[in-house]
Amino acid sequence: MTDTFRHNPELSRYELEEDGFLAWADYQRAGHRLVIPHVEADPALRGKGSAGRLMTRVAETARAEGMRITPLCAYAAAWLKRNDPDLIA
Repeated sequence: MTDTFRHNPELSRYELEEDGFLAWADYQRAGHRLVIPHVEADPALRGKGSAGRLMTRVAETARAEGMRITPLCAYAAAWLKRNDPDLIA
């Protein structure tokens, strides 16, 4: 399995491509907050941990930029609560 993480500012989302399929997290920036309204994975990636790997990279990016995350998406909120609660704004 190969994966590529990238920031896609034209679509306001972070993307994780695995074996030609995408998982992505839409975002809006509000000051030092990254608001995540939606996280989705291509059906071919579901159940493989792709969305979790995507969120790991989103959290690393937010931390490196000195941002906190406001998750509006239930998946993003649950992932942050379990894995990185200090980033929740």
